[in-house]
Amino acid sequence: MTSCLIVIPCLNEEAFLPGLLQQLRADGPDHLIVVADGGSTDASRAIVESLARRDPNVRLLDNPHRIQSAGVNLALRSFGAGRRWFVRVDAHCKYPDGYVSGLLETAESMSVVSVVVPMVTASTTCFQSAVATAQNSVLGTGGSAHRHLGRGRFVDHGHHALMSVEAFATAGGYNEAMSHNEDAELDQRLQKLGKIWLEPRHAITYFPRRTPIALARQYFGYGKGRAQTLKMHRMRPRVRQMVPVMVPMAVALALLAPLSPVFALPILGWASIALGAGLALGLAQRSRCAIMSGPAAMLMHLAWGCGFLKGTVSQLPTARLSPVSASTHPRI
Repeated sequence: MTSCLIVIPCLNEEAFLPGLLQQLRADGPDHLIVVADGGSTDASRAIVESLARRDPNVRLLDNPHRIQSAGVNLALRSFGAGRRWFVRVDAHCKYPDGYVSGLLETAESMSVVSVVVPMVTASTTCFQSAVATAQNSVLGTGGSAHRHLGRGRFVDHGHHALMSVEAFATAGGYNEAMSHNEDAELDQRLQKLGKIWLEPRHAITYFPRRTPIALARQYFGYGKGRAQTLKMHRMRPRVRQMVPVMVPMAVALALLAPLSPVFALPILGWASIALGAGLALGLAQRSRCAIMSGPAAMLMHLAWGCGFLKGTVSQLPTARLSPVSASTHPRI
C-alpha cells in the first residue's frame, strides 16, 4: 500500500483523539501521522506525546498560529517532502474503517489532484439533533453537494480529504489569513491544476457545535469566509448563498414594522418557511428535538448572512503563507 502523510489539525480534542489515532494506525502502519496542535489546554497533547513515544510514525507538531489552515501548511512544510499524497483528518469527526486506504485507492485509479468526501451530521444532544437535522437537509445547506450522500462526481468543492502534495504546493497551500472557508478558496486554485472528485463511499460523520452561541459564531465565520472567497476569485454567489444574505436584511426591515406592517412580511415569510420545514422534518423523524431544526436553521441563516455582509465590506485577507524550507516544494 502507498504510504502517505496524515495531518490532523487539533485543538482540545481529547474525547476524539484516542480512538481516531488507533483507527488511523490500523488503517496503514506505514503512514506518518502528524497532529498539528494549536495550543490545546486539555489532555490532547499528552495523548499524542504518549503514543509518539511508542510509535515513531506518530508526531506532535506545535501550531503557534492555532488555526487549521496554518497547522496543515506547517505539517506539509515539515513532513511533505518526497510524498505523493496527504490526507487531512479533522479531529472532531468520525471516519469509516479503511478511510485512508479507500481514499488512496480512489486517487490512484483516477487522474485527480484531490479526492473530497461528503459530510453527514450526527448528534449526541438534543440541540445537536436539531442542528444535525437542519444540516442534513436543504433547509440548512441549500443543497450543497458535499453535505449530502449521492453519486460520485467531479465537483468544484467538497470536504477536504486527500490531496496531491505537489498540487497543494504548486497552488500555494491554504490561505492562512482566512479562519473559515480556506478549503473552498484553495479549491478554486486547485482546479487550475487538475480535477476534484467527490467520493460518497468515504463519507464522514460530523458532530455540530453544542451551544447556540458556538453555532452562531461558526456560521458567522463561514459567511465571512465565503464572501472573501467570492471577492478574491471574482465569483458570483449562487442562489443558495444569497438566500441567507437576505435574512439580516429582513430583520432590519422588521424594525420599521411600527411604521407599516408590510415591513414585517419578509421576516414573517422566512420564519414561516423555516419553522414549517423544521416541523415537517421533526414529524418525519418522530423526534421532538428534530422539530427544533427550524429555529436552528434560522440561527444558522442569520449568522451566515451577517458574516457574509461583514466579509463583503471588509478588506480582503492578503497574507498567504510564510516562507518555507521544504526543498522539493518551496511554495508551501
